[in-house]
Amino acid sequence: MNRSELIFLYDIKDNNPNGDPLDSNKPRIDEETGINYVTDVRIKRTIRDYLYEYKGKEIFVREKRTDKGYVQDAKTRAKDFGSNKEEAIKNILSNCIDVRLFGATIPLEFVKNDKGSATFTGPVQFNIGRSLHKVALKRIKGTGAFASAEEGKDNKTFREEYILPYSLIGFQGIINEHAAEETKLQEEDINLLLEAMWNGTKNLISRSKVGQMPRMLVKVNYRENNFHIGDLIKGIKLETQLNDEENIRGLENFKLNIDKLVSTLIKNKEKILNVEYIIDDNVNLVLNGKETGFDEAIKEVNPVELKIKG
Repeated sequence: MNRSELIFLYDIKDNNPNGDPLDSNKPRIDEETGINYVTDVRIKRTIRDYLYEYKGKEIFVREKRTDKGYVQDAKTRAKDFGSNKEEAIKNILSNCIDVRLFGATIPLEFVKNDKGSATFTGPVQFNIGRSLHKVALKRIKGTGAFASAEEGKDNKTFREEYILPYSLIGFQGIINEHAAEETKLQEEDINLLLEAMWNGTKNLISRSKVGQMPRMLVKVNYRENNFHIGDLIKGIKLETQLNDEENIRGLENFKLNIDKLVSTLIKNKEKILNVEYIIDDNVNLVLNGKETGFDEAIKEVNPVELKIKG
């Protein structure tokens, strides 16, 4: 397995990509820059849910209840996979794709007063996602479906929520070939990861996530061990003719300049094995002042198209 870097862009319209429960569930925004950010936990949850619900894969980190209706803790969850530490660890790595991808710290207690844990560093790690532009925060007020709880009153309850009219969010990630050996990560797992990032994002159909769409997924595979460029996402710049980035409302309002990304890839092409990608047809890419297709832009690095299935 080779080391790889990931770039993933998706957008959301009139909704909340990642609410902060400690701040009225508002979308997370850096107050100094006006940039919307999304935690790595959120994207990992998207991937886990897709793999479990749509691909039928076992997931270690998921809500599971005991016979008495209580939510399992991690220690009890580990016991689902064996009657002793060695058996449980072996079966978790064999069966649970999320541990092979993201790692885990697994508490183990099969004999009273014999506590321990197994820690696996995840081969796949994401940074905190950030919007490529300033966003606008909107508060929406409305009425609830039910009357006030006060007896004899027929006034309906009021509710309020916070949304972003639009946000184009960018994540970057890395796949570490050394950690992959420890968790027994396979190429099939990586293919499922890419599918889950793309299709899992489209299949977030909860009230706060509907309208979320994947726009760009790039995987740079390196031929040289222990090497990656880093910060590739900084090579993508959003360009708009609007006076204020907060007024962006869709793909039609901007183009993505990939000058720096392409030049960085070309500079390091001897260390790059290939580049896999999928780009939404509605995304407008610009290279050297002209609109371009991604395959044409990176042909010096990637002579043969390697499209990710979406």
